Amino acid sequence: MNIVILGAGRVGRAMAIDLAKDTRFHVAVADRDARSLDALRAEHGIAGERIDLSEASAVRKAVAKADIVVSAVPGFLGFRTLEAVVESGKNVVDIAFFPEDPFALDELAQSKKVIALIDCGVAPGMSNLLVGRAAAQLERTDRVRIYVGGLPAVRRWPYEYQAGFSPVDVIEEYTRPSRVVRNRQTEVVPALSEIEHIDFPDVGTLEAFVTDGLRTLVRTIDAPDMVEKTMRYPGHAERMRMLRETGFFSETPMDINGVSVRPIDVSTRLLFPMWQMHEGDEDVTIMRILVGGAGKKGPQEIAYDLVDRFDRGTATSAMARTTGYTATTAVRLLADGLWTESGVVPPERLGQNPTCTKYMLSGLREHGIVYRSSEDPLAAPQE
Repeated sequence: MNIVILGAGRVGRAMAIDLAKDTRFHVAVADRDARSLDALRAEHGIAGERIDLSEASAVRKAVAKADIVVSAVPGFLGFRTLEAVVESGKNVVDIAFFPEDPFALDELAQSKKVIALIDCGVAPGMSNLLVGRAAAQLERTDRVRIYVGGLPAVRRWPYEYQAGFSPVDVIEEYTRPSRVVRNRQTEVVPALSEIEHIDFPDVGTLEAFVTDGLRTLVRTIDAPDMVEKTMRYPGHAERMRMLRETGFFSETPMDINGVSVRPIDVSTRLLFPMWQMHEGDEDVTIMRILVGGAGKKGPQEIAYDLVDRFDRGTATSAMARTTGYTATTAVRLLADGLWTESGVVPPERLGQNPTCTKYMLSGLREHGIVYRSSEDPLAAPQE
């Protein structure tokens, strides 16, 4: 079975290495970064094609021989890339965090008889799946709380942050208006707002702020109260809000001494080197999901917790593990024929299927990624 991965970044690389270990799969990677492709070929024997994935024709060419495609492109390319893959008639697992409505491609996917598993990362991704799973166990769902964060194991001033995935997408999280559900109405609030503090064992106190992570849950889960928040070390949100409100993330060009400059281009050039993970740096991914409502015996809350750390044996970041291995487990789920319904499929629909949920949780557990819950028998028990 031919697997084509679009994108050879930190997460794309982890997915390629993982899938290449499966003797059922022949894995190829497409990216414009020759160095990343050369490293995969030299270190792991994984074939690569240098290609500009911003062109739909290039995407169609790259996936022509694929049985399953994995899209790991940055968010600003995500929708157009997914559209090109679906138009090519290829089943796809997508982890691009794009702002457009993925259901806009549902009719196309169904007409092409394509399965498009979207948002198959950690959050969105497993967060959606487990919310879907919890809602299916309750008689009535009243509230959903999702807290998730990827953090450096060592805090370093001034930002106390390193990007475990595309830094462009990190800034997008900080600027994109965020949807929450209150009193059954979808509201839009500024990202980085509504800060609260949460304590985690062995990690300490983190701040949580609103980001646009509910995604498809706004449409698929019938709950009057839902919010998703990103977690960072305390103080990070204020720094990012200061930059955003001053205009450092603006895409509107400015004239500076006769030169047209977009502030975001300058900001990313300065920030990205400071956010980059270097050899020897380690990270941790933390998630807590709380779904409350009415159970068969009265009020009930179902909670899931995840703490995953940098894998020193493979030098794989926690964010690449929790995001990438979710996607590769979804690839195996498709390859094994556990989901056959075409169309755009968000992870919460997998979560409403106990067989698919068990498959995903078991597959991740084989990678050492363990979701714990005292209320859900499919998850590992809380320690």
